[in-house]
Amino acid sequence: MLKKLVAGLLLLCSAQVLANEVNVYSAREEQLIKPLLDAFSKDTGIKVNLVTGDDDPLLERLKREGANSPADVLITADAGRLSRAAANGSLQAIQSAKLNQGIPANLRDPANQWFGLTYRARVIFYNPAKVQAAGLSTYEDLADPKWKGRICVRSSNSIYNQSLLASMIAAKGAAQAEQWAQGLVANLARPPSGGDRDQIKAVAAGQCDIALANTYYYAQMLYGGDAAQKAAASKVKVFFPNQRDRGAHINVSGAGVTQSAKNRDNAVKLLEYMLLDDAQRWYSTTNGEYPVKRGIAADAKLQSWGNFKTDALNLSALGKHNAQAVQIMDKAGWQ
Repeated sequence: MLKKLVAGLLLLCSAQVLANEVNVYSAREEQLIKPLLDAFSKDTGIKVNLVTGDDDPLLERLKREGANSPADVLITADAGRLSRAAANGSLQAIQSAKLNQGIPANLRDPANQWFGLTYRARVIFYNPAKVQAAGLSTYEDLADPKWKGRICVRSSNSIYNQSLLASMIAAKGAAQAEQWAQGLVANLARPPSGGDRDQIKAVAAGQCDIALANTYYYAQMLYGGDAAQKAAASKVKVFFPNQRDRGAHINVSGAGVTQSAKNRDNAVKLLEYMLLDDAQRWYSTTNGEYPVKRGIAADAKLQSWGNFKTDALNLSALGKHNAQAVQIMDKAGWQ
């Protein structure tokens, strides 16, 4: 009888320990996410076990592990990747009034399998010594021959470029998107190489006049501690395209609860915590991203670039059109 009682107490204690944990797979660099996770643990008493890695390997790991995965939460950049995780069966639908009320519908999965937590815009960066803002207008205009030999952009392997093209497929159709990709490739100043920071540096160095990049990279360069990056970013200006029609293309950093989650309730609590006002402000100030939560203003540094209209496209479309976008890029010779 005593043995059964002890065994029962041990089982109960074990269950309580599990209930006070949440396991996170994050494609965000540790310094960009851990302070928020530490605050969550301090405020809730729930221990966070964090595993970080590159986006695509983490998605493959989660898919490979299947029901045996220890992960409760997946955090990654780009709605295309989040949609891929949902399509792979790696995420589950959750019902949260806090998430649904706080996050605009276009920044979350219609089936509630993933939720945008911050957003960034993929926009035009230009050298004001060579380009006037009045001469810029839309993404589509970048295919105009007047820009021949003047544009820098990273490779077609970039999910950010794939998602930009996917948004154009949704807005204009595949035929026009293909024409645009061909025109853009014809206007490149150099073969695509490096990341978004490298494109901004190239504009600053005079290797090209304009580039496509995400706003949060620019913010981290301009307001970060690296003197060389700050010097380069200070020579470059930001321009938000398509303000007279659909608005600038945006994408999210977001999260979902895994299909394998053993600590499902804690996983939901974590997502809801990341939507708190202070958490949204921290993201904006520390990471240079825009809050998704209605009513929360972006950091003053980001506001200094000006207000802009964002594309209202539901970002699930980025996953839907991803494969076609990659095909178009390959056909256009986008390296």
